[in-house]
Amino acid sequence: PIGAPKGKLPYIDDNGKILGDSQFIIAYLKLTYRDLDEGLTSAESAASVAMQRLLEEHLFWVALYSRWQYTDENWKINKQAIFGALPPIIRGIVASHTRQKIRRQIYGHGTGRHQADEIFALGKQDIDALSAILGNNPYFLGDRPTTLDASAFGLLINIIGCPIESPLKEYGAAQNNLVSYVDRIRREFYHDLPSA
Repeated sequence: PIGAPKGKLPYIDDNGKILGDSQFIIAYLKLTYRDLDEGLTSAESAASVAMQRLLEEHLFWVALYSRWQYTDENWKINKQAIFGALPPIIRGIVASHTRQKIRRQIYGHGTGRHQADEIFALGKQDIDALSAILGNNPYFLGDRPTTLDASAFGLLINIIGCPIESPLKEYGAAQNNLVSYVDRIRREFYHDLPSA
């Protein structure tokens, strides 16, 4: 993405301070604004790091596969959402080039080396882990939101709440506590997002 310091999302521009990679962004936001993890025990902090790695280094790739590679229909939806504003003369070229690049990244990560049913089986294990850890709690680490919730919500709404169909979405949408969690976070913090 243009302007992304590491050539990928996410990145932020906070009054001219440009940072890439979610972990560095979170560390900066904690120091500059507010540390949502203040008060966590060392065990809770460790669990948060482990769960964020599950989200960002594993489940993320299953979701990426769903959007960019799984079906042509998903690709059409994704292409329109991301590249629809580009002039028609370059839209197809840019979209095709980007899709090939991301498919290579998915393969290079290792996820793309598996068959679709294997990829989604691994993703379902991650969904099960998230559902079990959340349980009946309002947030992943108890009664107040932490940075883990920011990471979890960002990925879960993209799995459950977007018009990209896959076995991962179907499985995630069957976990009532995760669906309720996404809807509750959306209502509390992201009023402009549509319901999952």
